[in-house]
Amino acid sequence: MPTLVEIAHENCNLDEGSLEHLNSLLSEWGMLADFCFADMLLYLPTTSSQFIVAAQVRAATGQTLYDTDLVGVVADPFERQIIDEAYKKQKVSIGEIKVETISEPVNLMAIPVRYEDRIIAVLTREWSQRSGRKPGQLERTYLAIFEVFAKMISTGLFPFAGRGADATVAPRVGDGVVVLDADTRVRYASPNAVSAMHRVGISANAVGQTLAELGIAETAARHAFERFEPVVEEFEQTVDVTLLTRTIPTLKRTGQRVSVTGGVVLLRDVSELRRRDRLLLTKDATIREIHHRVKNNLQTISSLLRLQVRRLKSEEAISAITESVRRIRTIALVHETLSREAGEDISFIEIVRPLLRLVEEGLQSADRPVKFNVFGDGGRLPATIATPLSVVILELLQNAVDHGFPEGSKGGSVVVSLGRTAENQLAVKVIDNGRGLKPDFDMTKVTGLGLSIVRTLVTTELAGTIQYRAARVEDSTKELKIAADGEGTVVDLVIPVSGD
Repeated sequence: MPTLVEIAHENCNLDEGSLEHLNSLLSEWGMLADFCFADMLLYLPTTSSQFIVAAQVRAATGQTLYDTDLVGVVADPFERQIIDEAYKKQKVSIGEIKVETISEPVNLMAIPVRYEDRIIAVLTREWSQRSGRKPGQLERTYLAIFEVFAKMISTGLFPFAGRGADATVAPRVGDGVVVLDADTRVRYASPNAVSAMHRVGISANAVGQTLAELGIAETAARHAFERFEPVVEEFEQTVDVTLLTRTIPTLKRTGQRVSVTGGVVLLRDVSELRRRDRLLLTKDATIREIHHRVKNNLQTISSLLRLQVRRLKSEEAISAITESVRRIRTIALVHETLSREAGEDISFIEIVRPLLRLVEEGLQSADRPVKFNVFGDGGRLPATIATPLSVVILELLQNAVDHGFPEGSKGGSVVVSLGRTAENQLAVKVIDNGRGLKPDFDMTKVTGLGLSIVRTLVTTELAGTIQYRAARVEDSTKELKIAADGEGTVVDLVIPVSGD
């Protein structure tokens, strides 16, 4: 379905300011539809002197007239007559139209949408008396509220200019409505609003009292009235009760003067939601503390193994335990990062960078100066992938140094590249410009512990693929230069990431 901007660019001559004003209106018109119990359509004037539907919304409080979407449809002659009258005369126009699925005539109210000193669109309310709600006090009050907003739209006072309040996080009409006069005195409270106030301990009749007299914080209402813009505020009415309110001032233009005539408060009891949020925060803090303790325990094990190394005489035993220490420290790095971040996902680049420093400290020497770099970003990964993948990269880095740059060589560079494939799988490359692969190298026949760990983790736990190949000149990066084809090694890893 085309967007408002797409339809406007293709059919109309509206500037960016007008489009921004209309987008602001669309962010609010779900509330308007709920107040008027009807379908609403936004018509834009086209360059061919027609009117085209640019957006459509259905009310959550009433029955829709249209089962299909009308966006992109041009107004028929009956609709156009009423819409054109509102557009040219710059005032609300009301009439009747025919709808195929409705036997009797359908009512149409056309509201001119003013931006600065001109009319840029027409907003319609379309409803049938047969499908409409029987008017009671709630219905009459809501329709009166809608008429106030309709007047504000036609005079350029709605939607509000400036930063306003985010309507997407605010309560809806169905949550509860309180109507205020200019002194924040309650003129009407919907049944849902009354129920919400009862849950916070306000049992007195709200009508005729100010918010302060009811014991509800009225700072949001005062700020909305003073700033001429909506204000969203959440406050704890009691230790266990939290209210979320959105106060919308109703304005009136008299000449060049704009004044506040009252306001509408959308009210919702979010106590249960906030209780769950607190539980989630507590759970998240507990998980991070567990990761922190696991990291500490791994570091303790690592320290004990280093103490053990000092007592050993066998070079083979020292080398084996030293490699184990590096693997343990790698896993500890993952848990350390998880202990700092909320949730079980982790920014993988935040693990790779300290991992390179760890390898550099353990394998770097004057006899073989090797530079380590990383570029790209693998995005956020679950811990179940980040932990084994970190061990895999550690083994590949160590293997690149041991086999690509033997003691006494001139050294070189090793680069880790992180990215995504066209299928959004994680793509990892470990590239070195060392002495390259032996002609008879076969990954399936490798018996060394390090590459065996790599093969097992990649193909089983990570369900990925691994490929060794000779480096080519096109594998060069600004961090690493390959002099000639075959001088160096590239290891390509492709890891599926669940949820992508």
